[in-house]
Amino acid sequence: MSEQPDGLISIQDFVRWGASRFNAAGLFFGHGTDNALDEALHLVLHALHLPPDLPPNYRDCRLTPAERVAVTDLVERRISERKPAAYLTQRAWFAGIEFHVNEDVLVPRSPLAELIEAGFDPWIDAEGVTRVLDLCTGSGCIGIATAVYLPHVVVDLVDISPAALRVAETNIDNHGLHERVRALESDLFCGLDGQRYDIIVSNPPYVGAEELASLPEEYRKEPALGLAGGESGLDLVLRILRDAPNHLTPEGILVVEIGSTAAELTRRFPDLPFLWLEFERGGEGVFLLNRDQLVEYHETFAEAAAQP
Repeated sequence: MSEQPDGLISIQDFVRWGASRFNAAGLFFGHGTDNALDEALHLVLHALHLPPDLPPNYRDCRLTPAERVAVTDLVERRISERKPAAYLTQRAWFAGIEFHVNEDVLVPRSPLAELIEAGFDPWIDAEGVTRVLDLCTGSGCIGIATAVYLPHVVVDLVDISPAALRVAETNIDNHGLHERVRALESDLFCGLDGQRYDIIVSNPPYVGAEELASLPEEYRKEPALGLAGGESGLDLVLRILRDAPNHLTPEGILVVEIGSTAAELTRRFPDLPFLWLEFERGGEGVFLLNRDQLVEYHETFAEAAAQP
């Protein structure tokens, strides 16, 4: 049990104290929040079993002695363990939807949420979409959110990690989507012979070796399998580009998030027609190609994927 700080009474007191402790400890924020105050608020409310959208007028409420212990312990764990807050609470939000997470999956934080909320408009007619593939699914957040926002579609969640798929299965159960969403173990497309989709969306491992070595400690608490994309970051991306047309319907689209590795992709293929999506809420490094474009440049991608 952590030593109790003196003079702290209200929810807001503990939020301020937690934020000060986080800043003093030099924590990194990038797994659902981007600053110490929001991180502290998230953890304090979780420890108190209160919703994240608690009305501000409750911030002056006083904590019981037992509640002070629970809040203090959680704040101190965030500092001593350097784990993202979502691993401490086992809860994360994506596209306005709550998901179960643990250290077998990355913490949801993709700008793809904005695209999903818009039903992939204007890049495809959502009414004509029947099947969606979430490749490298992790927690299942991308595919499950798609199933929620497009309630007429069937979604496959694919990952190579059995541990990640167990988390995805939990989230399928939590959202009552077993009739339309299934989790499948596969190394990218290897286990999907004959399956075709109107949308393939993926947030694959794309962090290059040099960037991976320089990441803050909080990122090192995440599974390396979900981050490491080889020396350049493009190992899995090139395989996806090569094989995706075999699994898309004629009017299908491929949407892939590759973050800062976008610079390396455009350097290698400066003349290819990648459509780089823009997001009102921020985020970058997401490209879109349709099946015709993938077919047209298939040989280029195949040659690149074959190189060591």
